[in-house]
Amino acid sequence: MCGRYVMARAVGDLLAEFDAELEDEVSIPPSWNVAPTDAVPIVLDRIKDDAAAPRQVRQLHVARWGLVPSWAQDPGIGSRMINARSETVLEKPAFRKAVKSRRCAVPADGYYEWKQGTGKAKQPYYVHPGEGRGLVFAGLYEWWKDPSVPAGEPGQWLLTTSILTADTPPPGSESTVFGKLTALHDRVPLPMSAETMDAWLEPDATDAAGLVDLVRAGVVDVAADWQVDSVGTAVGNVRNNGPELIRPVEALF
Repeated sequence: MCGRYVMARAVGDLLAEFDAELEDEVSIPPSWNVAPTDAVPIVLDRIKDDAAAPRQVRQLHVARWGLVPSWAQDPGIGSRMINARSETVLEKPAFRKAVKSRRCAVPADGYYEWKQGTGKAKQPYYVHPGEGRGLVFAGLYEWWKDPSVPAGEPGQWLLTTSILTADTPPPGSESTVFGKLTALHDRVPLPMSAETMDAWLEPDATDAAGLVDLVRAGVVDVAADWQVDSVGTAVGNVRNNGPELIRPVEALF
């Protein structure tokens, strides 16, 4: 499960990291508390028709977190589509077209999970790679046409995205990171290595099932050095946003 995450890198840093370009100028303020329906960066590959010849380009776009299928009557459904279960993504009407031709990568610095205590008490944890490295999750994107906006007007098309998830890998022992993750939640967002991301984003790829299997198979290796830090409860309020949210603190329980 991924219901909140951190994406605090600047646009320029993302363009350099992913060797991507912009189709339009974008503004993405850093966020240490990304929530559903927020605007987030995504990376995708597409075939661009230039004057000389078609060429494949990698682009950075801004999408709303929570995929809105093209057939939806209104965008409200997106708040329930922030995650896509990798086991059923090829079957679900909301995702099965996107997984075949609209795959993307969702950059992140880390994500949050909560551990349930007694009563209403919950302890938040920040899950992130070691050595200050970033993450990139396997995602899907979709364009939704707003019927209330006249053709050609700004806002006619809404770009939305969803993050793929899978079962948390079983721990080899309780001392491994997977033991800690299992204690928090039975689902994890699917991370990708650079090589897996290249395959996932390939616009001409037709074996969607094989790509889903490829991403699922890599989670153990990519997540092997993740760290799980207990953080303050302020992250539970979406109005709180700042680097202090990821500062480790002593767990409440």
